[in-house]
Order: sequence, then C-alpha cells, then structure tokens
Amino acid sequence: MLTRIVNGIIITPHETLPGQTLTIRDTKIDSISPTNTTITEQTQDVDASNCYIIPGFIDVHVHGAAGHDTMHATPDAIYGMAEYFARHGVTSFYPTTMTMPAAAVQSALDNLSDLPQPTNGAQILGAHVEGPYLNLNYKGAQPPDYFRLPDPAEYQRWLETGMLKLMTVAPEIDGALEMISALRPHQVEFALGHSGATYDQSIRAFDSGVHQVTHTFNGMIGLHHREPGALGAVLTDDRVYAQLIADGIHVHPGAIRVLLRAKGHERVMLITDSMEATGLSDGTYDLGGQTVTVQQGIARIANGSLAGSTLTMDQAVRNIVSWTDLPLNRVIQMATAVPAAAMHLAESKGHLRPGYDADIVLLNRDLQVVKTFVAGKLVYST
Repeated sequence: MLTRIVNGIIITPHETLPGQTLTIRDTKIDSISPTNTTITEQTQDVDASNCYIIPGFIDVHVHGAAGHDTMHATPDAIYGMAEYFARHGVTSFYPTTMTMPAAAVQSALDNLSDLPQPTNGAQILGAHVEGPYLNLNYKGAQPPDYFRLPDPAEYQRWLETGMLKLMTVAPEIDGALEMISALRPHQVEFALGHSGATYDQSIRAFDSGVHQVTHTFNGMIGLHHREPGALGAVLTDDRVYAQLIADGIHVHPGAIRVLLRAKGHERVMLITDSMEATGLSDGTYDLGGQTVTVQQGIARIANGSLAGSTLTMDQAVRNIVSWTDLPLNRVIQMATAVPAAAMHLAESKGHLRPGYDADIVLLNRDLQVVKTFVAGKLVYST
C-alpha cells in the first residue's frame, strides 16, 4: 500500500510547492505530483493541512538526550536517544563520543556496531568520535585526563567497527595529519575542533582532507586582524562546512549572521551538541564523567565551561528563522541538505525527491513537529 501525504506545503532547497502530494512506497519517496493526480493503487492518506512537508533533520554532532548518552554504551541509551530525537524532527543522527579512556570509546563504538536500527526513532548513520586527539588548551568540557596523541592501533580498531564516519581532531598535534591521510581513503570525514590551529595550520588541514569544523566559534582561535586563526580560515574557505550550535548561548545571533554572510547557508550545518539533560529539567547531570549543572537550560561544568547543550534541532531551525532574514527553505536546508552533502549522503537523504529515503517531517505553521517518518514509517505523531 502507498502512503500519500496530502494537503501540505512541500519545502525543497530551492522552492516551496503548495498543492502537491508526496507519495511513499515502502522506504522511499515514490513521487511528488499535483494533488489532483489520479492514483489507481490503494493508498493510505496522511492529512498535512496547514503543515510544511520537509526532509528529516540530520544531526551529525549529538552526545545524548532524555537521560541517555552515547558513552553509556548500551542499546537502551541509543534507542532512547533515537526516539527522543524523532520527536524533534531528526530522522538520522551520528551518536557522538567523548574524550575518554580507550576502553570506554571502544565500548561505545562496539555497542553501535552490534545494534539493529531503531524501530521507533531516528536512524543511526555511524559514529562521530569527538576526541581524544585534541588540544588541551582548547579542551572545553572534554575531560583533560584522557587527551592523547593519535595512536594508529587505536584508530584502526575504531575503523574495524564500521562505525567511524566522522572525527573531530586538532590537526596541529603530532600525528594528526598522518592519521587523516590514513583514514580518508576509508570514507572517514574530519572536523577541526578543540584546536589551537593557526590560520595557516587550518588551511593545511583543509588541504589534507579536513572538510568540517566542529561547533564553529567555540573551541578554536578567534578572528584577529593580524592572526585570523582557525575562525578566519573557516570563514574564507569554501571547501569547509561549518557546524553551528544555534542556541543563542554558544554563539551570539549577530555572530551567526556574520557566519552566514561569509559562507552562505549552503556551507553552514546546524548541530545540537546536546547532552543527556536535553528534554529534562534543570539539575545535575554527567558528561564524560564530569558533573554538569544545568540552569535555565544552560549546561556547564564546574569551571564554567559550556558542556554541550540542551538544544533540539527543531528549536535550532526556529532560532535561525527568528534571527536571520533567510527564507524558510534555506534554513531547512541547513539541517537537512547541508549535513547530507557534508557526509556524502546527498544522493539519498536531505531532499524530497523520488527515489530518496522517505525521511520526512511535518511541521505546523509555528515550525513545531507534528509527524516524523523514518524510512517511510511513521515513528512520531502528536
């Protein structure tokens, strides 16, 4: 049986299409056609009146939510995260590890490699390993006791799990560029982050195959007119995708507008960097073995450093709409088509096109999630 989503407004990267019906066959988008098109097959219709029909969000940088964390290394943790994310329009994600002892990181990756895809939540696309190969001077909320130089034996074990898809690294530390050269042929993407790289070192990293930057503005050398730093390199290099935490806490809305002016929306990708307190009340939580205090939704460790966020992807989209003059379809692109392109998924995800994965979200006019489909299956409905 076909599923038809009718009476909604379809949002694509380049246009807005009212009066169209999106049809799902099994796990794929079958067609987009005028609503009055005759269908001879039996269908199940989903009424999307007063809703936008958009691609599902893709979060490439997310540690946890709803009391769960990637580093818990249990199926229940990952499934709990997946279910929570689907409620906020995320249809696929990359569970993100912390800088921790070797056994803990390996356990998190092994847990993912043995895991069937969630049946009632967002799809797992692989792991984002954030650290441990970072610069101690830009540690943020990464536990400093576990920072180390790249170890070929360690990252080879990560690769063997089949889960290593993205790694945040400080490219200026010893052995980092050699690691990038070794792993790039295996379709591992790299992001500069928690790094003291200068402008020149950053450009050298981009030349070597680093094509993303982790939580842009945070955990890097800022822009100075005599030393542009990593931020200057990000702003001026079109090869690089800039991850952005659009919660208004990590980055001021004015700085977000600067980033969009410099790079364009096509190279800015929304992330949450959310931790286990996301979706829960203020209180005391854990991140990488460190106590995190959440007050008014802001997560910090004892020294005052921000410890991830409690942001959701749908809220990030609403924030960008509020803070910029970008049209809705371009903002949606920052949470869908841009991460898909950055992770080489642009032929199957991030767009509403026939043949693409039926990862689809309905938003009401207030941009609140009404329904979420993952691979053609309704996994969340208000």
